[in-house]
Amino acid sequence: MIYDSTCTGAPSLPGLSHAWWTGGLLYRALGRIDRFEGFADWPSALRWLAEVEPDRPIAEIQLWCHGKWGKALLDRRPLDAGALRPTHPYHGMLRAIRDRLVGPEALWWFRTCETFGALPGHRFAREWTDYFGCSAAGHTYIIGAWQSGLHRLAPGAPPDWPATEGLKAGTPDAPSKARHSHPFAPHTITCLHPAPP
Repeated sequence: MIYDSTCTGAPSLPGLSHAWWTGGLLYRALGRIDRFEGFADWPSALRWLAEVEPDRPIAEIQLWCHGKWGKALLDRRPLDAGALRPTHPYHGMLRAIRDRLVGPEALWWFRTCETFGALPGHRFAREWTDYFGCSAAGHTYIIGAWQSGLHRLAPGAPPDWPATEGLKAGTPDAPSKARHSHPFAPHTITCLHPAPP
């Protein structure tokens, strides 16, 4: 699991990075993840995923950071489907990560706000799963303790959730505001849920 280490909050108050670090400790203690690390930029985070314990295959990757439709954000910088292009600076690291995955049963889980929402989220989910040849999971709502709009997509499959799910303002083509998660929203889990259904 990797998380954004830059969301530290005000000098006297904890930020989301503290919550993600605490969650990583808890998940590690419960045996839900093997390793976790915080990063301030994508090159460092992706290099770590590609190189840490290089002899071990990877079954699951969780990203705990901010997100928007069709992207994950680390220190406000995007990781999106553009990174899958051979000319992108991140492509070599993503290819190395792909080579370490256990195969079609592997999983990328974007525990990020609205990454799978609206049509940009649909496109991202399809391109990501097709490139890595494994499933990916992501959310269509703003997430916190409640994490709504969780969907899992297999490579080659079309998204089967509405492009309007989690959308509060804008259109599926041009989303502008997402809804907050709540226990009665579709496909809701809590932050303590260990795996997507």
